[in-house]
Amino acid sequence: MIRALWTASTGMEAQQTNIDVIANNLANVNTTGFKKSRADYQDLLYQELKAAGAASSPSTTIPTGIQIGQGVRTVSVEKVFNQGNFKETQNSYDVAIEGDGFIQITKPDGQLAYTRNGELKVDSEGRLVTSDGYLVEPQITIPSDALTLTISSDGIVSVTQPSSTTAAQVGTLELARFINPSGLQSIGKNLYLPTGASGDPITGTPGSEGFGTMSQGFLEMSNVSVVEEMVAMIAAQRAYEINSKSIQTTDEMLQTANSMKR
Repeated sequence: MIRALWTASTGMEAQQTNIDVIANNLANVNTTGFKKSRADYQDLLYQELKAAGAASSPSTTIPTGIQIGQGVRTVSVEKVFNQGNFKETQNSYDVAIEGDGFIQITKPDGQLAYTRNGELKVDSEGRLVTSDGYLVEPQITIPSDALTLTISSDGIVSVTQPSSTTAAQVGTLELARFINPSGLQSIGKNLYLPTGASGDPITGTPGSEGFGTMSQGFLEMSNVSVVEEMVAMIAAQRAYEINSKSIQTTDEMLQTANSMKR
């Protein structure tokens, strides 16, 4: 019965982690480019009291042994990179990635980071930046006298100016993709960093083989489904309750055993 106390406690801890993950998903339901997370679990070691296949007589074997599980643990919290819904903004600096790929961002320390958030802006020098002022890589500068800005599906950035009747190309947005995007490290601010699990970034032009296309005037919203997360929250709450009930029941059984008299 003491074993049951520890086993049920691992179940409660696992569901607490599950609730933490669900809460973060719901908190970011309106975060542009956010990708939901999912907690994965695995059972712990088993105590083998009787081995299956052991001899029960010179001519027979035990068909089924006795193994008592020790509980559960959280083995990973995985990012799910399903496509989010698109929202039309009619803002020429907003861009959504339809398909695979990340926009490359240069952090203040010079390190490259990656994002699905296409809420681009311009700084005081006309450079394309994120909401935190981090530069888009490769760097693109918009002329101060630009009348219109156009971003094509293949990432070409063009502007029209008073001195010309034709659009002039000022740069090209490149995308990066990873063999295992779920292995990326989330660092907040809608940014990811590569790890040994994600593999090295593969850069290319939007619309080329394996890369998504760019949609100007749209944003990719969070891929969190409120209904799915609410259902998952209810299931986690019930699982937490039933594990706590196991602890309560075990405690009552111990109390009964302790109160027995000859």
